[in-house]
Amino acid sequence: MTVQTRQWTAALLFIAVLALLPLGIDEFQVSVLAHVFLAAVVGIAWNLMMGYAGQLSLGHALYFGVGAYVVAILTDRYGISTWIAMVPAALIPATLGFAVGALSFRFSVRGVYFALLTIAFAEMARILFEHWEFVGDTSGIFLKALRPDNNPLVTLRGDGLFFYYALLILMLLCWALSVLLVRSRIGYFWRAIREDEDASRAMGVKTFRYKLLAVAISAAITGVAGGWFALVNGSLFPESVLGMRVSIDLIVAPIVGGLGTLFGPILGALLIIPINEFTRGLAQTFSINGLNLLFYGLLLMVVIKIAPQGCWPMVARWLGLSDSARRRRNKP
Repeated sequence: MTVQTRQWTAALLFIAVLALLPLGIDEFQVSVLAHVFLAAVVGIAWNLMMGYAGQLSLGHALYFGVGAYVVAILTDRYGISTWIAMVPAALIPATLGFAVGALSFRFSVRGVYFALLTIAFAEMARILFEHWEFVGDTSGIFLKALRPDNNPLVTLRGDGLFFYYALLILMLLCWALSVLLVRSRIGYFWRAIREDEDASRAMGVKTFRYKLLAVAISAAITGVAGGWFALVNGSLFPESVLGMRVSIDLIVAPIVGGLGTLFGPILGALLIIPINEFTRGLAQTFSINGLNLLFYGLLLMVVIKIAPQGCWPMVARWLGLSDSARRRRNKP
C-alpha cells in the first residue's frame, strides 16, 4: 500500500470515527469536541499564513472578533439570515487583512516587525470596541434566546449535537480548501516565499500579491470561525474575542500540532482544547488562578524539546503516513 493510499484511508477512518463518536459520549464531551473543531478551523487559517506563507501574525483576534461581531449584530439586531451574515463575516475580515498586509508589505515590514504591527491593529480594535456604543462597548452583546420553533438549519443555532456536526463539516471544508491551496501553484509560491522571499522575487514570484492573498484567505476563514463562536457562545465582549490572550490561544494548536503541515492544526486542537478544559476544572477545584497559562508554557517547552517541528510529523512517521518514513524504509 502506497503512502498516499494510507493517508486517504487514515483520513476517511478519522472522519468516520468523528461522525459516529457522539453516539458513545455525553453532552459535555460533545460540546468540548465542538470547540475542538472550531479551534482547528482557526488553526488551519493561521497555518496557511504562517506555516506555508511564512507571515507571522500575533493579532488574529482582530479578524476573529470582527467576524463574531458582524454575525451577532446582523442576525440579532437586524434580523438578517445567519447564512447571509456569514458572507460579510468573511469579507470584512478579509478586507481588514488585505489592508494590514498592504500597509506592511508595501513598506517591506517583515518578521517580528510585521507581528508587532498585527498586535497593534488587534489592540486598537479592542480599544475601539470597548468604547463604541453601537457594538455594546464593554457591556458586550447578548444574542436573543432561541424560540421554541427554532430550526437549526435556518438560524445555525441549536443544541450541542447540532454545533458538533456543523463545526465538524466546517472543519473538513476548511481542511479540504487548505489541501487544494497548498498543493496548487499558490501553495508552491507560498513555500518559496517562506523559505527565501528575496530569492523568490528574483525568480519572478510576485511576492507582494501572494503574501496579500495568504493574509486575506486566512483572515476570511478566521472571521467565519468568529461568527460561529458568536453563535455557540451567545454573548460577546471585546476582551473575550479581541484581546491579546485570544490571539495567543488561536495559534497554540497549530504550533503544537505542527506548522506547515495539513493535519497539524487539527491534531493540535485535539490535544490542546480537552487538556485546557481539564486544567480549567482543576483550577476551579483547587482555586489556582493562571493554571491554563502555566500549562501552555509547560506544553510548549515539552513540544520544543521532544518535537520541535510539532507533534504531527512525529506521529505521521510512527503511523507510516509521511514520505520521510517511506524513504527511510527504502534506504539500503
